[in-house]
Amino acid sequence: MPRIGTTVKMLGAGALLCIGGPALVQYVRPTEEELFQKFNPELQKRNLETRDQRQKDFDSFVTQLKTHAKSDKSIWHAIKESETTNRREVETRRKAELEEAERQKAQIRKGAGGRVVVGLRSAPFRFCFDW
Repeated sequence: MPRIGTTVKMLGAGALLCIGGPALVQYVRPTEEELFQKFNPELQKRNLETRDQRQKDFDSFVTQLKTHAKSDKSIWHAIKESETTNRREVETRRKAELEEAERQKAQIRKGAGGRVVVGLRSAPFRFCFDW
């Protein structure tokens, strides 16, 4: 059976490690403001410009994660289904935009009466010629 002195030393060393270690890390770790001040001024400017967008992206990610967590399926399957649904929506939107562009082109051709209108973009003014 160990002596009382050895037990007290062991408990003291354990407490020192368990309490002192995290306290030392907290003391040594720089704050966000200190890190930001060490940045290059150009990086500081860019960081300030993109901060709102990054915050919005993170918030949308967290809300999406919460909605996926509420489903009965595994979160990985829910995310995969969400991605396929989003991909389909993007493809549908892209097809609709292409159809609209084709419809506008046909309408322009119909309105021009079959004439081809050529524009010179390199000139300071835009000249159009009927051919």
